[in-house]
Order: sequence, then C-alpha cells, then structure tokens
Amino acid sequence: MNTAGHPPATPRRGLELTPFRGLRYDPDRVGSLAAVTSPPYDVVVRPDGLHHLESADPHNIVRLILPQAGTPSARNEQAADTLRRWLSEGVLTADPEPGLYVYEQSDGGGMLQRGLIGALRVSDPAEGVVLPHEDVMPHVVADRAALMRATCANLEPLLLTYRGNGSTAAATVAIERTAEQPPLLSTTTEDGYSHRLWAITDPAALAGVQEDLAQYQALIADGHHRWATYRRLRAEHPSPSAWDYGLVLLVDTARYPLRVRAIHRLLHGLPVSDALSALEGSFRVRRLEKPLTEALQALADVACAGNAFLLAGDGAFHLVDRPDPDLLARTVPTGHPTAWRTLDATVLHATLLEHVWRIPEDSPAHIAYIHDTVATVEKAERDGSTAVLMHPVREEVVRDLARQGVTMPRKSTSFGPKPASGLVLRALDL
Repeated sequence: MNTAGHPPATPRRGLELTPFRGLRYDPDRVGSLAAVTSPPYDVVVRPDGLHHLESADPHNIVRLILPQAGTPSARNEQAADTLRRWLSEGVLTADPEPGLYVYEQSDGGGMLQRGLIGALRVSDPAEGVVLPHEDVMPHVVADRAALMRATCANLEPLLLTYRGNGSTAAATVAIERTAEQPPLLSTTTEDGYSHRLWAITDPAALAGVQEDLAQYQALIADGHHRWATYRRLRAEHPSPSAWDYGLVLLVDTARYPLRVRAIHRLLHGLPVSDALSALEGSFRVRRLEKPLTEALQALADVACAGNAFLLAGDGAFHLVDRPDPDLLARTVPTGHPTAWRTLDATVLHATLLEHVWRIPEDSPAHIAYIHDTVATVEKAERDGSTAVLMHPVREEVVRDLARQGVTMPRKSTSFGPKPASGLVLRALDL
C-alpha cells in the first residue's frame, strides 16, 4: 500500500475501481448542498450561468472548477488557494474511511439513474479498458491538467458507462442494497433533479464490486478531456501514486440507460445570412417560421434520411439538409467506416466548417460548444452569430465506433444525466 492509500496499479485488464476518502461539503457550513453544486465545467454557459452559480453561494464548486482571474496561472493558483482555505475552515471535510460512493439521480418523472463513484485506474488506449469516442482539443487538456496540478485534486467525476450482466451482478446488488439505507446526503437542484449519495465501506462488499467490474470495459460518456488529462498527469508522476487513478462515475447502462443528446455549435462573428448564402447550390435550405420545439421535430424527421442541421440566430430557423454528394466526396476524409463518414458531426466539421464557412474548429474565438439548445439560440440572436443545432447520435452507433477504435469529431454527443459537480471530490494528497 502506498502513501496515497491506493494499491500499486497492476497490468491486468478490466475496470479497476478503487475506494477513496471523499471530500464533501459540511452541510452546516454552506447555505444548502444544492446551492454549492454545478453542472460539469464544460456545460456551464458562460458568462451567464457562471455568474449565476457564483452568486448562488460563496462556496459554490464553480469557484474551483472554473476559477476567474486575469491569467491561466492566476486562475489555477486561485482555485488551489480556495480549496486549501475551504479545507482549513472545515467547509470541505474528508470522509473518515475509504469507500465507493453510490450516486443516484432522479427527475421525479420516472427517470432513475444509479452508479458508482470511485477512483479508476488510468489505462492506456491499447489496453482497451476505457474506450473514448471523441477527439479532444489539446488546449482544453492543458488547461484541465494545469488546474489539477495546482489543486492536487480531481474536482469532479467524469461519466463512464458499461454493459453489465443484469440485476444479479455483484455491483448491481451492492448498489441496490446500499440505496435502501439512509443516504449521506440528499438534495434537489434547481433543474428539478434529486441527488442522493451513499458510501460502501464494507470490505466484503467492496471486494465483490471490484471483482465484478474487473471483467468489463467502459465507454467514456462524458469527460473525454478529463480522461486525457488523467492520462497526461499519470505519465508525469512515477508509479505507483495517486495519479495512477482518476475520479469517475461508472453507470451500468444495461440497468440504467442514459439519454443521448446533441451538443450545439455557436459560430461567433458569422451572421446567419452569410452562413446561408455560402450554402447555395450545396445544400437544400428551407426557412421555418415555427417555434423551437416544432423546428427541432422537423430536424428529427429529415435526419432519418441523411445529414441535416438547423441554423438559427436571425429570429427564424433554417433547415439545412440534402448535401451535394460530390461535395461530400471531396471534403469528407476517406479511410474511415461509413458510419463515421456519414455522421452529422463529421459533415459539419469536415465539410461545413473547414470548406464552406472556413471556421477553425479549435478556436474559442470562432466557435463555442453549448449543450443547452435554448441558450445556444438566444446567444446567437443576441450576438448576431449563427447557431448550428444538431440531432443526437444513437448510443449504439457511438459504442460500435468506439469498439472499432474510431473516434468521432469532438463534442459529438452529450450523454446524460451528467453527475452534479460538488457532491464528492477526490484529493490526491490524502
């Protein structure tokens, strides 16, 4: 056993989920548990959502995951100082013994999701244990790595899924039995979701869960940049160490299916009129004088037959579909499976962004990736920009491509519900 409380990482295949001493808010030191939570860092709509969260409670987790200062180094040092102060003041405290955490989310309308939060051994891609399905942006990985180095902590879990063997599996049994007990915490966030958390600390139960999970591989549902960050930081530190592991939420989608939604694009500085004029002769474009819900349904209807997008930002919606086959043949890279070449995200990035609109996909000054549909449209209309609304990809397509080792264009999917940030953190120096 090393000083981080983790066994040395071993080369065996399969998921290796390890107990840890979680850092959690002391409910007596904050206004409410709901007020200190946040969506994952890349889901927070900035600056509106950021300011809203900062004002919700002076101890909101957004002050750690999205610190605000003049330079990147100042931001990271501010987060580290804030974390140290909250620990010294008792705002955040470490649980007395290591455990795996059962995490439950429900929406009151029939959606119930449960999973396990733990420290997962960080594996190499060649091992095939954790399957990514999207490319990452190097500058985002560098930013997250600098923040984790400064704070020496995993501030929020990424979301992984696996396909279990049913209700009798040891992990499932442990989760269900634990959820019958009084929770460590229970809160309802302003989006209407209820959150509950329990700890599994019994050695026999933990051993059964770990043995069960060791036979599976997992798909990254949300958190590709954080997983790439874990891999970078693990490579920087001699093994064995706490950096061999990263904080994850692991959900069995055979038991608790996730929802798959699209991630939309906001093209800064590109008026809708310019975006549409560039499409003449290459795509079919139809103006829809309909509300958002009906426009999205129209997008879903035509998406069954081929690539389709919904453009917004000028007070109306424009349905874009039927791309010119010759244009696709010239612009979409070959050497990939048909399922990849025909993805909406592939056509958007390879054809529209690169060749038609000539917008660099990795430049925050030119493009933003936003999960919330209404917020994307509102920001486009306010800024005179173009919103590109996407239709979601089916989960089976994502998983099949991942198993082939094929990554999708960045920000292609949004699995959910995502874990709330701020319910449990992992300090690497405990």
